[in-house]
Amino acid sequence: MTEPANSDKAGRGGRLFVVATPIGNLGDVTLRAIEVLRSVPLIAAEDTRISRRLLERHGAAARVVSFHARNAAARLPGLIDHLRGGSDLAVITDAGTPGVSDPGEALVRAWAAQGGVVVPVPGASAVLAAVAASGVAGARWSFEGFLPRSGRERRERLARIAADERATVIFEAPNRVVATLADLAAAADPDRPIAICRELTKLHEEIVRGSLGLLAAQAREGSLTLRGEFVLVVGEQPRTARRSAIPASKDALEAARAEVDHLVAGGLPRGEATRRVAAARGLPRRQLYAAPRSLGPGAI
Repeated sequence: MTEPANSDKAGRGGRLFVVATPIGNLGDVTLRAIEVLRSVPLIAAEDTRISRRLLERHGAAARVVSFHARNAAARLPGLIDHLRGGSDLAVITDAGTPGVSDPGEALVRAWAAQGGVVVPVPGASAVLAAVAASGVAGARWSFEGFLPRSGRERRERLARIAADERATVIFEAPNRVVATLADLAAAADPDRPIAICRELTKLHEEIVRGSLGLLAAQAREGSLTLRGEFVLVVGEQPRTARRSAIPASKDALEAARAEVDHLVAGGLPRGEATRRVAAARGLPRRQLYAAPRSLGPGAI
């Protein structure tokens, strides 16, 4: 195998190869990745049962140990000792690149902190595949990974996504797609484009495009297929929306939020109440969604 240009094996121990693996289609593995996996003496894999299918297909006979979120703390010292001893190590996950919403970051950080050589071996990426095929991302976009499931942090993240004029890439589990689409549609302009990418590179690959409001409604009604792995690409904010996104005054936001609360108290769902008030007052919904609620007398 050709020695990487940044290798300093003699002085810093073994090399840690961060190897991207296919995200679905096993044919999407690079020649370099196969070469590395065949040459290293040890592979740290997220799920050894899943990884062995790929390794056996390409004749990689290295010893394989598990390395995932639940055993990372216990396994890390042994892997670092392996590298310190001068032997190379490859880390892989079930799909995609270690450290990108997957285990691996702690190992890379620990070995880099000791001056060890870390060698990226890039390959298939659900993020880049979704961006490239979405048709809505544009040249500037951000990656959010998985959103918090609930609470204040989730609300704040949604508000930031809504306020960002760039596209945003989000990973989501099938059982949470309906809720996430509804929350995105409530936080952002419902006319903002989105692409729902499902089962990328696999047999049932599907990309559905439309507006946030439309696809949130279709998901709620059950007219979208909600099985498999999902990448959501919230498109760029339309230029017309950018021009109209002038921050409202504090008084205007408080009055609008009070009107929303009044409608909700009367039995209207908050998302619908927000839409009505935003349309009636000419306010961007993302500003109304992110506006702080006023506290009543004696509130703490």
